[in-house]
Amino acid sequence: METVLPNSLLPLILLLPAAGALLTGLLGRRLSKPVAGFIATLAVFASFGVAAVCWWMLAREPSPDASYAWVLYRFLETGAARVDIALYLDRLSAVMALVVTGVSAFIHLYSLGYMHGDRSATRYFSHLNMFVFFMLLLVLGKNLLVMFVGWEGVGLSSYLLIGFWYEDGEKAAAGQKAFVVNRIGDFGFLLAIFLLLLYNQGDVDFLSLQGWAASGAEPTRNPANMTLITLLLFLGAVGKSAQLPLYVWLPDAMAGPTPVSALIHAATMVTAGVYMVARLSFLFHLAPLAMAVVATVGAATALFAATIGLVQRDIKKVLAYSTVSQLGYMFLAVGTGAYAAGIFHLTTHAFFKACLFLGAGSVIHAMAGEQDLLRYGGLGRKMRVTQLTFLVSTLAIAGLPPLAGFFSKDAILFGAFAGETPYPALYKFLWAAGVAGAALTAFYMTRLYWLTFHGEPRMDGHRWDHAHESPWTMTLPLVVLAVAAATAGLLGIPGEHDLFHHWLSPVVAATEVRIPEAAHHLELPLMGISVAAAVAGLLIAYLLYRRGPGGAPARLAATFAPVHRTLLAKYWVDELYDQVVIRPLRWTARWVFRLVDRVAIDLMAVHGSAFAVKALGVIPRLAQNGDLHRYLAAILVAAALLVYLA
Repeated sequence: METVLPNSLLPLILLLPAAGALLTGLLGRRLSKPVAGFIATLAVFASFGVAAVCWWMLAREPSPDASYAWVLYRFLETGAARVDIALYLDRLSAVMALVVTGVSAFIHLYSLGYMHGDRSATRYFSHLNMFVFFMLLLVLGKNLLVMFVGWEGVGLSSYLLIGFWYEDGEKAAAGQKAFVVNRIGDFGFLLAIFLLLLYNQGDVDFLSLQGWAASGAEPTRNPANMTLITLLLFLGAVGKSAQLPLYVWLPDAMAGPTPVSALIHAATMVTAGVYMVARLSFLFHLAPLAMAVVATVGAATALFAATIGLVQRDIKKVLAYSTVSQLGYMFLAVGTGAYAAGIFHLTTHAFFKACLFLGAGSVIHAMAGEQDLLRYGGLGRKMRVTQLTFLVSTLAIAGLPPLAGFFSKDAILFGAFAGETPYPALYKFLWAAGVAGAALTAFYMTRLYWLTFHGEPRMDGHRWDHAHESPWTMTLPLVVLAVAAATAGLLGIPGEHDLFHHWLSPVVAATEVRIPEAAHHLELPLMGISVAAAVAGLLIAYLLYRRGPGGAPARLAATFAPVHRTLLAKYWVDELYDQVVIRPLRWTARWVFRLVDRVAIDLMAVHGSAFAVKALGVIPRLAQNGDLHRYLAAILVAAALLVYLA
C-alpha cells in the first residue's frame, strides 16, 4: 500500500548531505577546515534524524506493507513505459537509510579528529557528503534507473575518496583499480536493466516489476530467461560487493584515509549488492539456479578471504579481507533465500566493522601512521577506550554470544542448513564452509587484537612515547558503535521474539526460504557447533600469539612455508590478473593506438589529406609560374580554340 509521505520529508534524507557536499565543495578554501567538517557532520546527523522520523511514521502505519513514495519528476511516459525520478520508503529501505545515515554520521564525527591536520580536509568532507548522498539515492530509489544512478555515484565517490591522497601514485592507482573493476560488474547490471525494460514494456519500477514477476507472463515462466537476468544482476553485485572473482579492488581501497575505509567497508558501498539482491528477491525467487550460484559464490568468498586474513600484517588489510569474507556470508544468506538474515547481518556488520576500522584508525593515529601488526604490542596500556571497544567488536564479529554477530551469523547458517531449497546437499556443504569460515574469523581477529593491544611493545621508543588515546571526537563514535555491536543482536533473537525478521517480513515473506517445523529442534545444536568453532579459533589464536609473533607462530610458518607464502601472497591473484588481463590489454591498447592514431589519424587523415591537397595543387602551380610569355601563349591558344569551336 503506497502513500505519499506527509510534508515531503523523504527527499530531505538525501538533500541534507547533498547540500553539505555542495556547500563545502563550492566554498572550498573560503571555509576553515573545522567549519567545513562541522557543516558536513551536521548535515549527515540531520539526515539521520529525518530518516528516524520517517521510520517512526512508517512503523506507526496500521498496514504492515505500507510504503511511502515521493515523485520529483516524470521523465518519460509513453504507452506502458514510465520512468520516474522518485524515491521509495518501505520497511527494507527504511532499515538501510537508518544504517547508512547513522553509521556515516559517526564516521563524519570521527573524521573531525582524524583529518584535523590534513591540508585538503575541506575537499575530503565534500566528497564524504557526496558519497552518503549517492548511497542514499541507491537505497531509496523507486526504480532500477534511479538505483543505478546512485550505484554509479558511489563508484565515482569511492574513486575520489580512495585516491584522496592522489599525489601518492600508489594511492591514485588504488582508486583507479576500484573504479575499473566495478565497471565490469556494472556492465552486467546495466544489461539486466535493459532486458527488464524490454520485457516489462519499459517500466522498471520495483512495484511494477514485482507485479510482473507474479503475473506469470513471459518470460517469467522461462527459467533460462530469469536465470540470465538474475545472473547479470548478480554480476553487478559481485563487483560492487567485492565477491569472487572481482574482490581484488577492496583490499587496495585501504589506500584512502581510514574513515573512508570504514565508510566503504561497513554500511555503504560494499553492501549495495546485498541490498539489490534482497530488493529484487521476487526476481531471484524465479531462478533457483541463480540463487544457488549466489549462495555458492558467497560461501566460497567467505572461506577464501578468511584464509588470506590469517597471515596479513597490515592491520587494515586484515580488516579488508574480513569485510570480503563477511560479505560472503550475506550472499550465502540471500542466496539461500534467508533475506531477512542477510540484511540483519548487513546491519550488525555495519556496527562492529565500522568500530573495528575506526579503532584501527585510532591505533594508526597513535602510532604516527604505522600499520604493521608486528610493530605494535602493549597498546592497551595507553589506549584503554580503543582497546575495550575493539575487543567488543572482535568478539561480535567472531560470533560469540550474546553479541550482535552471534545472532545474525546463526540465522544465516541455520537457513543454509535447514531451509527447504532445490539443492539441499549443496546448501549443507555451504553451511559447513560457513562454519569453517567462522572459526577462521575468530582466529584472525583474535590474532589482530592480541598483537595490537597485548604483550610487550615491539615498536621503537619514539613511537611508544608518542602513543596516546585519541581525542573525544574519535573515541565517542567508537563507544557508540561498540554498544550497538554488543546489543543490536537482541533485535534478532530466534523464535517469536525475532523483531528484525518480523519487521522485514512484509517485504520478503513471499520469497523467503521456508524452514520446516520439524527442523527447528536443530537450531540449538547448530548454534552450539558454530559457537564451538568460534571458540576454537579464538583459543588457538590466543595460545599461538600470547607470547607475540615469534616462537610458535614463526615455527608454524616455517613448517608450512609453501602454504604460508601462498596466503601471504594472497594466492597470487593480483599477479595472475596482471599476466592474464592487464598486460595483454596494455599490449593490445598500444597496438590499437599505433594503428588508429598513427595510421588512421596521422597518416591517412592528417598527412594523407595534406598530401592530397598538395597533389591537387601541383598542376595549377605549373601554370602559375610568373612567366608573361607563357601566359600570353595560353591566352592565344585558348582564343584559337574558342574560334575553332564556335
